[in-house]
Amino acid sequence: MDETPLIMVEDDATLLEVCETLSKEPIIGVDTESDSMHHYQEKVCLIQISDSVNDYIVDPLKIDDLSPLGVIFADPECVKIFHGADYDLMCMNRDYGFKIVNLFDTMIAAQFIDLPRVGLADLCGTYFDAEMDKRYQRHDWAERPLLPEHVEYARGDSHYLLALRELLIFKLQRLGRWDIVQEEFKLLETKKFPVREFSQDDWIRMKRIGHLEDDDRRVLRHLWRLRDVTASELDRPPYKVFPDRVLILLSEKKPTSIEGLKRYVRGSSTMVRRYGEGMVEAVQKGLEDTDPLPRPPRKAEKPRFRFSGREAERLFDQLKDWRKAVLSRDRVPMVMVGNNAQLKAVAGERPKTLEEMGGLDDLRRWQVARYGEELLEQIALFESDSSTRRKTSAPDESRPPKKRRRRRKRSED
Repeated sequence: MDETPLIMVEDDATLLEVCETLSKEPIIGVDTESDSMHHYQEKVCLIQISDSVNDYIVDPLKIDDLSPLGVIFADPECVKIFHGADYDLMCMNRDYGFKIVNLFDTMIAAQFIDLPRVGLADLCGTYFDAEMDKRYQRHDWAERPLLPEHVEYARGDSHYLLALRELLIFKLQRLGRWDIVQEEFKLLETKKFPVREFSQDDWIRMKRIGHLEDDDRRVLRHLWRLRDVTASELDRPPYKVFPDRVLILLSEKKPTSIEGLKRYVRGSSTMVRRYGEGMVEAVQKGLEDTDPLPRPPRKAEKPRFRFSGREAERLFDQLKDWRKAVLSRDRVPMVMVGNNAQLKAVAGERPKTLEEMGGLDDLRRWQVARYGEELLEQIALFESDSSTRRKTSAPDESRPPKKRRRRRKRSED
């Protein structure tokens, strides 16, 4: 890495020059650093890029217009390599509206090779004998100036991606799985990242509040709003102001004085010293609150399949046994056969043909091609066994029905 030139991109003019260079590159490696653990509103703080010649560190906090970079990311002629792309794609789409086209995810590729460890540091250590210092995984990347050790850490996350891709493609092709990961990459490209609008009633989404009564929830509403306003003013993540468990505990106990608050929160803690009076005031407001409560968010609807109940569960269990046998027979990783959600979809729909199976949203084309016939055999076997069970359990109509013994009615005295 020491022999590779590093270019710091900290102004719009330099970004334009770099993007002109990148527009001629067929493959680039990309990574990002964000500050979610340190600030109220998470944001992308660095974008690291590597091509065949240079490493680049783009500082979005110093650049007014990042749109030239968006053109590179949307170029279908250029391969963009990420490791564990989901989070990077979500952050760049949220902050800049970037859409990534023609991507390669080294973590997905490593999973389909069935490597024991698929972290970037593990892969680089295994294949390049590179020791990657992960001390700065939790660093506040919004801090400036960047120190030399921060820069060295950041560039390492994109520097090895080009070489790693070549090695992984070779292994995938040798195993006959290159077509599989390409389909996975295409699905990742089209993934939608929903944008959630902030609401004063977001407290209703908190976990572990199902047991709270309505008066508890009104107190929780005011405590949550106090924490959110405080976190925004301090530019800190809300959980670092005071954690959810404290909000829930105080909503249940409802202390209306500092002394009462100290029974549930350690009196010497910074929470009591800094926010104690505000907490007590929020509890009091909650006790006086008569406004209607919002409805809890609807749980995501479970997929509606043609078949459900015990029969679907029995087929699902049979398919899991089949999967276990396939893993042992073919010596492939779990991801190569199918996850539980995919097997449940097959059990719930019971497709009769490969065409019907290919129409299931949960299944991949490569799964249907490789294991579709076996899945259809499992469905046919299950239905045959079910039919046999129903026949053997049905009453024998040739035998006369048993006479019901009538209980003799006791005479009244």
